[in-house]
Amino acid sequence: MKWLAHFKSKPLDALLIGLVLAIMAKLFGWDPLWVFIFSAAGLIPLAGYIGEATESLAVFTGPRIGGLLNATLGNAAELIITLVAIRAGLLDLVKASITGSIIGNLLLVLGFAILLGGLKNGMQKFDRRQAGNNAIMLVMAVLALVIPSMFSHSIGGETSPQVEALSLGVAGVMIVLYALGIIYSLKNNDSPITYSSQEKKPHKAGWSLRTSFIVLAAATLGVVISSEMLVGAVEVVVEKVGLSEFFLGIILIPVIGNVAEHLVAVQVAMKNQMDLSVEVAVSSSLQIALFVAPLLVFVSLAMGNPLTLIFNTFELLALGAAVLTAVLVSLDGESNWLEGAALLAVYLVLGIAFFLCYHC
Repeated sequence: MKWLAHFKSKPLDALLIGLVLAIMAKLFGWDPLWVFIFSAAGLIPLAGYIGEATESLAVFTGPRIGGLLNATLGNAAELIITLVAIRAGLLDLVKASITGSIIGNLLLVLGFAILLGGLKNGMQKFDRRQAGNNAIMLVMAVLALVIPSMFSHSIGGETSPQVEALSLGVAGVMIVLYALGIIYSLKNNDSPITYSSQEKKPHKAGWSLRTSFIVLAAATLGVVISSEMLVGAVEVVVEKVGLSEFFLGIILIPVIGNVAEHLVAVQVAMKNQMDLSVEVAVSSSLQIALFVAPLLVFVSLAMGNPLTLIFNTFELLALGAAVLTAVLVSLDGESNWLEGAALLAVYLVLGIAFFLCYHC
């Protein structure tokens, strides 16, 4: 009965069986497509447990250090997946997942949050000044990702030393800015770089400090194992199902790695806590752009598969569309369900285009 009550309150936890099935499929030589499906299902609750363990640790460390923990571990699952993909040489998949994470948070997550929050609560308001700060950071982050792509043709090919140097330089600047944002967030409670729900509403720790560390370690190990199997089956899935590697990276992997965090943004929006909902979506996008992407540039160099910040035309178009639409919707500090529907419409249009564009 306790297990039944647990799965009723946390239905996504039932997907943990996916990790067991994925391991069995791998060991017994099942079709790689099943390995991909089961490992993807197992990743969803594991990523959620990393976030939950981080939040529990934040109760013991305080809201400011909690925000720092979230800034470091908020996208741990996706970071692990991309590191495994880099080691496998799937650099296009990694770049697509970076783009997909940003547009997914700004269009899919924020869209659902505004739509469902608006349907339940009517017109919702959030801090207009903070929305302006978010807009500035988003535009700057995307510009930092776009500039290397714009200049790459003038200073050499994508694999030239000059382009690699440009990517490393831009990545270094982005990480410095991210570090400055964290320092700012430790002194102020309104930085878009980090967020912590404890700042909005204090609550008691659900787990002890020891349990939080154990869950964090176990969930991280589970994500590593699932990621290895997921990435290992990508090429087979591309051949058998007909989905492009680009579509897997830009749509499926970001959704798989962030379902739990996406649900948090939607749930708090429905509770009429739009400030926190916007922070969850925007902070995650900024963490990907200013921390995960540049970190991958340096780590990939050490791994022997250098990743450059050179994105194709479709990815740049998607990034520009996502940021422009999100900024226009949020700048007035008010939202309604129609604006949420508009964000989802843009994401759906991009998704259809990515699905049909096999050679993107």
